[in-house]
Amino acid sequence: MKTNPYSLLFGREPSQLISRTAQITSVLQSFQNDESPQQVYLITGVRGSGKTVLMTEITRRLKKEPDWITIELNPEKDLLQMFGAALCSQTRWARLFQEAEINLSLFGFGLSVKSAPPIADIEIALGRMLETLKKHQKKVLITIDEAVNTKDMRTFISAFQIMIRNDLPVFLLMTGLYENISDLQNEKSLTFLYRAPKIEMKPLSLRTIAENYRRNLPVTEEEASAMAKMTRGYAFAFQALGFFTYEKGEWNEDVLREVQEYLEEYAYEKIWMELSQKDRYVSYGIACSEDGRISGIRSFLNMDTNQFNPYRMRLIRKGIVSGEKYGYLKFTLPLFEQYAADTYEAEHDPFEL
Repeated sequence: MKTNPYSLLFGREPSQLISRTAQITSVLQSFQNDESPQQVYLITGVRGSGKTVLMTEITRRLKKEPDWITIELNPEKDLLQMFGAALCSQTRWARLFQEAEINLSLFGFGLSVKSAPPIADIEIALGRMLETLKKHQKKVLITIDEAVNTKDMRTFISAFQIMIRNDLPVFLLMTGLYENISDLQNEKSLTFLYRAPKIEMKPLSLRTIAENYRRNLPVTEEEASAMAKMTRGYAFAFQALGFFTYEKGEWNEDVLREVQEYLEEYAYEKIWMELSQKDRYVSYGIACSEDGRISGIRSFLNMDTNQFNPYRMRLIRKGIVSGEKYGYLKFTLPLFEQYAADTYEAEHDPFEL
């Protein structure tokens, strides 16, 4: 029996992947340039939009290059300590640090040098280690998935900023929800993050999705096109719809029902919980609108322009709503209208603020 080519697991690179070639090429060219114009990229987007998959693909490509070292850090831990430990865990680089007489015995990395006093500060130690790697023409890519504004994260980013200022060969890819990345950028001590380019996870090409479905599933060209439109280019929906259609052997109402249940349970419930009360109220208004016209939504919610616009912009920045057509709003997430309307009405009287 053939393995289902689509995946329902967040973050894992599926066998059927629609590559975001332009974004990948931009990052790789920037990082691999001898005079690298950028050493940090921030990847933002709604849950399920493919942030982790994009970061994983870039990491996989650089990992194949002999002059690159790739290290993934856990945002829940002491990032500087973890960075040093990860570098020392590879025998090849640990040997270089010992030859450079970098005594790291105080950090529990297992590297001591009798002829040199131990280094007591982790930032100094990392600087020495990176200088050694630079002499051997090595570059280090650090990846952090789902970054949040914590004390450890702020400490790490501040130290990373110094590493860049000292011209050390270190590069950073971070993924995060819009609000979490914005919180980090708004820290006064981390203003350099404002200059870091953002990759916003836009919807996948519907044409490419349709071609993928037609090639991998027992569906007609018309069905593949209709399925692609149903996903709205949402990466998680692309995988879920492909997965359940493959399992059923056809595209039917049962598949749509399973896809909707899966999206709600594993993506939409979390997205909804992360919205403020007013965000939910505005989402409810959008869900109840027949044509998405902003004037009608504001009238339904009894909100004037000044009251409405901040929440409109928040939902757009979060990647939940599209405002590409002037004067109109629509959800970027498939089947989210029904979920937003049902969930809000279950939580409140629909006209009670």
